[in-house]
Amino acid sequence: QVQLVESGGGLVQAGGSLRLSCAASGRTFSSYAMGWFRQAPGKELEFVVAINWNGGAFSSADSVQGRFTISRDTAKNTVYLQMSSLKPEDTAVYYCAVPWPSPSHWGPGTQVTVSS
Repeated sequence: QVQLVESGGGLVQAGGSLRLSCAASGRTFSSYAMGWFRQAPGKELEFVVAINWNGGAFSSADSVQGRFTISRDTAKNTVYLQMSSLKPEDTAVYYCAVPWPSPSHWGPGTQVTVSS
């Protein structure tokens, strides 16, 4: 059974950084693009950034360009989201999903809270 588990969320002050991880198990996703999404309270699910099978990042949302970086470790079946210069509006539950752009598998999410 496919399982995705996010970790690394938490509370951080504005301007700070966090690195999220998404560990996949039950199947190897090395040939699939994987994506990060987020959902803020009262808002719809929003695409953040995706990475293709060979490590090249797809275009990210305008709101995170230059601040968020996606990477993957195929050997560990893990995708990372490095978030820098965090803003209060980045507060959300962050989800990883595969395959991008039409995910069929989602993790339970990890909460990121940015205080002003």
